[in-house]
Amino acid sequence: MTSTTSKVLTLIISAFTIMQITLAGDPDILTDFIAPVGATVDGTFFTFTGFRALLPPNTFPSTFKALKATKAEFPALDGQSVSYAALEFPAKSINPPHTHPRSAELLFVASGSLQVGFVDTTNKLFTQTLQAGDIFVFPKGLVHFQFNSDAQKPALALSAFGSANAGTVSIPSTLFNTTIDDNVLALAFKTDVGTIQTLKKGFTS
Repeated sequence: MTSTTSKVLTLIISAFTIMQITLAGDPDILTDFIAPVGATVDGTFFTFTGFRALLPPNTFPSTFKALKATKAEFPALDGQSVSYAALEFPAKSINPPHTHPRSAELLFVASGSLQVGFVDTTNKLFTQTLQAGDIFVFPKGLVHFQFNSDAQKPALALSAFGSANAGTVSIPSTLFNTTIDDNVLALAFKTDVGTIQTLKKGFTS
């Protein structure tokens, strides 16, 4: 095998490796479904009733709330590569900037309106104002947010994910409510330690 051929093969293998990483998601299963050991598998196992809390006489919470149906709350989703969330936004509330490392998010506004946006890997911001009936997609792994700017009306949105456990990494909480060294954060944000400590206090009160 010549040196040139070897280099070409290495490049091809690298390309396939990158492709596999790019296409990574929930693993395929070799059975129809996955049930926890000892679980009773009948119609009830495949039914989730947690969203009944959204129906009348439900009232909106005082702060943003996410009601989830992932494999943690709904074990029948394990291996099915789907999950759901209901997002309740009181007036002037926000779902802070965050990411979902294992899935894109398809958001449907059921009532009210939302200002939404995401930032791509070139730091370009994409924003939109959504009305009831609109759908918006947040690409997999990118930082995004939702904000109900209405001072009086609440908003309700439903989000679908292509993973039974999409994961949520809250940017503010991850940065300022963990044990990352204050000096590291100060250098990263080009500020002083005192400012970082002030920001952290907002997450411990």
